[in-house]
Amino acid sequence: MHTMWKGAISFGLVNIPIKLFAATENKDIKMRYLHEKCHSPVQYEKICPVCEETVDSKEIVKGYEYEPGKFVVVEKEELDELAGVSDKSIEIIDFIKLEEIDPIFYNRSYFVGPGENGTKSFALLKKAMEDTGKIGLAKFTLRSKEHLAAVRVYKNGLVLETIFYPDEVRNVDHVPGLTDEVSLNEKEVEMAKQLIEQLTAPFEPEKYEDEYREAVLELINSKISGDEVKVAKERPKTNVVDLMEALQASINESKGKETPDKGKKTKEAASKKSKDSTETKPKKKKSTAKKKASS
Repeated sequence: MHTMWKGAISFGLVNIPIKLFAATENKDIKMRYLHEKCHSPVQYEKICPVCEETVDSKEIVKGYEYEPGKFVVVEKEELDELAGVSDKSIEIIDFIKLEEIDPIFYNRSYFVGPGENGTKSFALLKKAMEDTGKIGLAKFTLRSKEHLAAVRVYKNGLVLETIFYPDEVRNVDHVPGLTDEVSLNEKEVEMAKQLIEQLTAPFEPEKYEDEYREAVLELINSKISGDEVKVAKERPKTNVVDLMEALQASINESKGKETPDKGKKTKEAASKKSKDSTETKPKKKKSTAKKKASS
């Protein structure tokens, strides 16, 4: 695993060097958009619609649209200062029970490992949390954003899970059609409960598979083995083509810039040269046979 964050867990006066590692990965099958005509990957450019030109990443700034078409530009340095990017500390502010957090609050999971010279203190925190049955509720900054997080024991290590702030979880009462004023038949309720009991089983994550993903992979492999592979056409060697075109354009341009007088003088010079060449050319001697005939 690659270390994605280095810092420390702190609570009270205790400071434990740690490292974060991504605990999950997205296994969605990634497909690219191709041009149907030649099956080449489609590229996306950042283009300014006003200047009608491609914008380099160095020329892009962040702005908040407070009214339609009106923006407040916020510099990266200002955001970094507010986010406290230099603060590499996961500060545990409270210890709570795990069941007090509803799963809807959970966002992303990260494995926590001990940093340099932090093995003993890391093991001490893990043991204390195991014995008390508590988890740590912490705050820390990751990717210029302050996160609320739960630090808990997971098997032989610790896991940190970022959780949403309360105002980031929408109110369920806003879902249309929800009501408690529904008359339920007692027998139907009992039958539903009985069905639930019959389908109750221990949670074994290994037996669950992404059937759609497997089907897509099977489709892709069958196309590969069936020689249905689409090969993108090679790009023309633009550096050579552009150079030849540029040279030809330069030649054409230089011809077009030639003034009428200059062209006339050039033609006259060529005509004069041809005439001079004709006048100075020596006359051919008559052959011996012709001399005899004349005598």
